[in-house]
Amino acid sequence: MKPHLLTLAVVILAVLAFSACSSDESAPTFVIAGIPDQDISVLEARFDNLAEYLSKETGLDVQYVPVADYSTVVTAFKQGDIQMAWYGGLTGVQARLAAPDAVAVAQRPRDAEFHSVFVATLGSGITSLADLNGKSFTFGSESSTSGHLMPRFYLTEAGVDPEDDFSTLSFSGSHDVTWKLVEQGAFDAGALNEAVWEARVAAGEVDLDKVDVFFRTPAYFDYHWVVNSDVDKTYGTGTVAKVRETLLAISTASGGQAAEIAEAFQTDRFVATKNANYDAIEGIARSLSIVG
Repeated sequence: MKPHLLTLAVVILAVLAFSACSSDESAPTFVIAGIPDQDISVLEARFDNLAEYLSKETGLDVQYVPVADYSTVVTAFKQGDIQMAWYGGLTGVQARLAAPDAVAVAQRPRDAEFHSVFVATLGSGITSLADLNGKSFTFGSESSTSGHLMPRFYLTEAGVDPEDDFSTLSFSGSHDVTWKLVEQGAFDAGALNEAVWEARVAAGEVDLDKVDVFFRTPAYFDYHWVVNSDVDKTYGTGTVAKVRETLLAISTASGGQAAEIAEAFQTDRFVATKNANYDAIEGIARSLSIVG
């Protein structure tokens, strides 16, 4: 855990204490969170702005809680400590299995056709998945859809067994860490979220003389917002619909804060989604024994 990240329990207690001092105690804080898939500074800017916007648009006291790892976002959701979370395909499935009747409400258009990218150090001789045999490799987080689940699936489809065929296998914990490790030469190759890769390349942060993409997966459903099952009961009938409508109204075309939020999520807008869209992800996770 990074030193400046508090444990989820401590952060939630602080949020609740603030809410009790600053607002009507009959209206509990609506806590949002997201899987920690990128650098913390990127996530804080993204979610803090969204929490402020949701508060203004819905009348709820919305607070963002930074979480140190993927599994904690699922566990806290199950316990009811988080009311809405930004999940990847796999963690969204895990959250809905842990909290039955939770509902997927929104995603970005690109999340209906998402991709992972495999990157390798230039000069490594890696041009296909089969070339990874005998090489060192890093996934992202074990609970990541684009950094682990789908890359593992396509590796197995190509006849590569990560446990047996890599000289070294690691989990970096974050998409940003993955490409940096490969760029630095710590690993021959790795797999990560295409959107993160594209954003870092566009920002000039990646040294393309040292690392580049050699394989892009077929499309699959990935990131999405999930609202917990008890939200309408706790915050009033219609709250889920109100939150969904607010998310769906966010777009770059709206300008102002809404546009800033859309851009922070690397999209032009959010669109509606549903639980059934992630059935294929659940099936793959079960086939790989990642969910029971």
